[in-house]
Amino acid sequence: MQRWKLIAPCHFGLEAVLKREILDLGYDIASVEDGKVTFYGDAGAVAYANIFLRTTERVLIKVGEFQARTFEELFEGTKALPWERYIPTDGKFWVAKATSVRSKLFSPSDIQSIMKKAMVERLKETCGLSWFDEQGASYPLRVTIIKDVVTVGLDTTGVSLHKRGYRQRTAKAPITETLAAALLMLTPWNRDRILVDPMCGSGTFPIEAAMMAADMAPGMKRTFLAEQWKNLVPESCWQDAREEAADRVRTDVATDIQGYDMDGEVVRLARENAKTAGVESLIHFQQRAVRDLSHPKKYGFLICNPPYGERLSDRETLPALYREIGEGYARLDGWSMYLITGYTDAEQYIGRKADRNRKIYNGMLKTYYYQFLGPKPPKKRTGRSACEV
Repeated sequence: MQRWKLIAPCHFGLEAVLKREILDLGYDIASVEDGKVTFYGDAGAVAYANIFLRTTERVLIKVGEFQARTFEELFEGTKALPWERYIPTDGKFWVAKATSVRSKLFSPSDIQSIMKKAMVERLKETCGLSWFDEQGASYPLRVTIIKDVVTVGLDTTGVSLHKRGYRQRTAKAPITETLAAALLMLTPWNRDRILVDPMCGSGTFPIEAAMMAADMAPGMKRTFLAEQWKNLVPESCWQDAREEAADRVRTDVATDIQGYDMDGEVVRLARENAKTAGVESLIHFQQRAVRDLSHPKKYGFLICNPPYGERLSDRETLPALYREIGEGYARLDGWSMYLITGYTDAEQYIGRKADRNRKIYNGMLKTYYYQFLGPKPPKKRTGRSACEV
């Protein structure tokens, strides 16, 4: 099978998490840059990456890279790429998205139009055709121009990978599934430890945690654009990846994952989403306010995405809310707390400075991942004591 460079974009600040995921799948890393990880893989890797990676937004086949400061250079650079290797004569192709950062070329619509014309010219010459009806499978392109360097990727995913398929309805201000998974993976939590989201909304944190606990691949219940690409990714690649994903699922594991919300309708919605995801048996949802937060056991984890105050109506209530979060956390014995927010006064009202703080971009919004670290639980003793010998 042909070996490609595959590009996996992610939230800025979470590249290390995605890199670890890719290495765990067994693929070699080509480079790690702001907001993306590039790795080597064949057609099978396209299927496995789409189905198994939790923290990337999509998987792109890197078609090429070149420098362009003028539209003429953009046209010639695009035309020089081997499009005939990727797009069949009946394929539908277009530049779905163009992004420019600190570059001479900055108009997305012009970039898209000129690159499409260049692709057509290349395919006319190499395929000996004067017309393309584009009635076959879709081959959308995603293009980034950073400091005049054009990177061209063929989108194998289609609908973003954060669309797992379980979140049919959402509460207000939901966190994306990919970001929730990455934030969980930045903690030492595992399925043997307690996890509570005291403001669970549509249930994303608990559901992503339960899917991890059950070793459930995030993409196993959805489809991908490249499944139509018989010329590049054989159907057997998808079958193999899905069979392995199904074999690995273990929903009979013991867990203590809980999601609370003060709104009963929101709790009902979270339960529905968990049922759709197939992990309802692994999560306990309950209607409960933050001020009533408690748990009898030690060494658990709190994780949440509280309001940031983006709406004027929320801003007056934030000090009291974050104070309640801090008071609830203080009542828990030996717990750790992980909280993502764009509210800059969070630590002040929680009443404690975070042990660690990580800047993460949630879309275009700068947020902070505050990490309040509790003690590690004592290691379980193994073997027999001297008096038992």
